[in-house]
Amino acid sequence: MDLRHALMDGRAEIPRLGALGPAQGTHPPFVVTDPSGKEIEPVTAYLCDLALSDTSPHTGRSYGYGMLRWFRLLWLLDVAWDRATESEVALLTGWLRTAPNPQRKRKSATTPPPGSVNLKTGKPMLGVGYAPRTINHALSVISGFYEFHVHQGNGPVVNPVPASAQRRRALGHLSPLEPKPILGRARLRQKVPDRPPRAIPDRLWDELFDKMGCERDRALLEFYVSSGARAEELLGVRIGDIDWAGQRFYVISKGTRDREVIPASPAAFLRLASYIDETGIAAADEPIWRARRGTDRPLTYSAMRRVIQRANTALGTNWTLHDLRHTAASRMANGGKLTLAEVQAILRHANIQTTSRYLAVRVEEIFDKLAEHYARPRVQPSYPTGYDPADIAAVFGA
Repeated sequence: MDLRHALMDGRAEIPRLGALGPAQGTHPPFVVTDPSGKEIEPVTAYLCDLALSDTSPHTGRSYGYGMLRWFRLLWLLDVAWDRATESEVALLTGWLRTAPNPQRKRKSATTPPPGSVNLKTGKPMLGVGYAPRTINHALSVISGFYEFHVHQGNGPVVNPVPASAQRRRALGHLSPLEPKPILGRARLRQKVPDRPPRAIPDRLWDELFDKMGCERDRALLEFYVSSGARAEELLGVRIGDIDWAGQRFYVISKGTRDREVIPASPAAFLRLASYIDETGIAAADEPIWRARRGTDRPLTYSAMRRVIQRANTALGTNWTLHDLRHTAASRMANGGKLTLAEVQAILRHANIQTTSRYLAVRVEEIFDKLAEHYARPRVQPSYPTGYDPADIAAVFGA
């Protein structure tokens, strides 16, 4: 019981045992192994079912890490997976709420403390612990694992993760075009703050663009902010995906994994042409964006994120790659030239309600207008000549 209390309060660590690694086959793409290196068959069966349901390999990897965390807790408590109850799920929830996230450790004394707000961008830094979305994702992974095994006739009869029957009934046959009703959360589920998308104001965008040190990075930012493409979608573009005459390019969409077309600005294609003139054309089966140092290889998401992080360090900001997509969406939605349905088509949103979030106006985006409003001189009353000042004072209290 002392161990459980310590875990609930975040005073005890969950040992980092076991591992997640690539599988030898295709289904699933990843497998979870125990401390001895043996594959955990119940988890493999679950991840295989996810892969056969046509989920992304990234989903399989994410769910694999969620299952690894769950089994690490069960190993620590010496509880078999098919004997787990809501008590163990509550214990994991409490630990995630209170334990520090190792990814949030400050790497230097100059790094802003977790949870602080960047005064230049207005964006909060990530907190010390695990985010509410991370906790809810962990619960969804475990719930899906036990739902799968209940369907197979294995494991406990009752799913140890609490569920809201009212919410399931309401959302079970809801059309994607209908607004989601406001319903109560299931027990242990965390409250997720509804933060509107955050675009980069023009004056801060110019500063960020000026910090790009090469034509490759400037071309990438032009494409991001004019097309609204997701970070990894754009990094996977090949030379055969570029339609120079049509001022558009093709990407493998994150959601559908289909090859879809996206328009971009003429300035982005000019930057791309300049970049290709400098470095040459990549092989037809290779992405056009290449690393600048070391061997010739594609530019990865992590490397592009480091480009933005270096610019953030120089500017004292905390922008992310996804903020570039938010910026593009906000400019399209509020520019007055495109309808909301057209913006939805460019961004490839499944629901137009997601696109409508970009119509919200933020204080940071109207700072210049507010400054002009505050600086406006106070209007002084004036009266026509010929009136006695004493009469004006008696009538108007002047």
